[in-house]
Amino acid sequence: MEGLEPTDPRRVGRYRITARLGAGGMGRVYLGHSPGGRLVAVKVVRPELADDPGFRRRFVQEVKAARRVNGFFTAAVVDADPEGAPPWLATAYVPGLALDEAVAAHGPWPAASVRALGAGLAEALEAIHAARLVHRDLKPSNVLLASDGPRVVDFGISVAAEATALTRTGTVLGTPGFMAPEQLLDRPVTPATDVFALGAVLTHVATGTGPFGTGSAQSLNFRIAYEAPDLSRLPSPGLEFIARCLAKEPTQRPTVPALLDELALSAPESGAATAPWIPDAVARALPAAGSVPERPTATATAPDLPRQPAPAPAPSSPPSPSPAARREDGVGTVVGLGFALVAFAVAMVLPAVNGESVVTGPEGGWPFGLGALLNVATAVGLLAALRPGADRAGRRRARALHWASGGLATFLVVGLTVFFLVEDGALDDIGPGVWVYYVGCAATLFAAARFPVTPPPRPARPK
Repeated sequence: MEGLEPTDPRRVGRYRITARLGAGGMGRVYLGHSPGGRLVAVKVVRPELADDPGFRRRFVQEVKAARRVNGFFTAAVVDADPEGAPPWLATAYVPGLALDEAVAAHGPWPAASVRALGAGLAEALEAIHAARLVHRDLKPSNVLLASDGPRVVDFGISVAAEATALTRTGTVLGTPGFMAPEQLLDRPVTPATDVFALGAVLTHVATGTGPFGTGSAQSLNFRIAYEAPDLSRLPSPGLEFIARCLAKEPTQRPTVPALLDELALSAPESGAATAPWIPDAVARALPAAGSVPERPTATATAPDLPRQPAPAPAPSSPPSPSPAARREDGVGTVVGLGFALVAFAVAMVLPAVNGESVVTGPEGGWPFGLGALLNVATAVGLLAALRPGADRAGRRRARALHWASGGLATFLVVGLTVFFLVEDGALDDIGPGVWVYYVGCAATLFAAARFPVTPPPRPARPK
């Protein structure tokens, strides 16, 4: 951290700037303070990029996507002005220890700690990919360690910079040793690209060096594209999955959900007073990089920069949850289910077919009754899966069943409507109960869409 120079801004957007955090390929990063006293890392885009109209267009789209990312192990973008002069974005700043610094200072990690780190990073990638983003530059310096888990930083803007860089002859965006073969061979970049980088990062943590050795950027890139990784120093057993992550062909690498299922039992406990998921020497070093936050909120440091001990945080008011965070608490699912069940109950007693309700004329309305019963049954399962402690696999099964029942109920009522339309050429025999039932079906599908598959982090334990 450095003091401000005369040419540095004293305010960016609504943030008061107090120090330099460093500089990266995208621009300079400053320590800022929100009006409420929260610390933020403000990245101001370099003038030559800001003057590129193509970059500005891409930057606007990528910032919009990055603000949708909501994961405990990711560093959320809290504010941005892509149209500013110059453009900038801000992430919440929490002191921590960069992964590359931890390995350099304290050496390789044991297999159990590498698996736990891998679980946290895989969950971060899941959140990033859910926003239809690909990180493209996952590396040790873009991982921040805290006692309650790692944080992935510097996502959401790499694609804008990369597309701009490709207009410059011979320019390749990425970090030698941590890029996937497709990035070097001008092939499509997909979520599998981040899986390859994850394998390279975990190899570095487990052995102290990357899977393709050291040397010039050209030699590293050649080995990545055409030679097998050197995994002879990986501790075993327990890290065999890394070799699969480093497959040359993207289709041969495991998916992020598959990695999460494999590594789920290795995930660190959030809110722990100590950090048993990382080596003791690294855990003891965490306070030296800054105090651990009391609340397990999404955090970030300046991406791509050396981390230095940060000043004591200014008094701050508790941050209000973002819209994305509110979507993850299951409220939308509960509201949707409640609305659906009320609509189904009303539909049962309103005239549905030939002037009769499902209750008074079951021979004409049995599809409605069947669909409603299926939805009630799966709604109970969906609500049960929202309970604290429900695992990811159980939540996925509950959501899949509810999608199936909601889809079947919709199919039945649509089929009945089409039948009357084709048979009679009109919908005179279809009563208001059918249309209310349509509303219930829509609410059912809405509840399934808003269901949070990823369980929320456990609340911090009192110290």
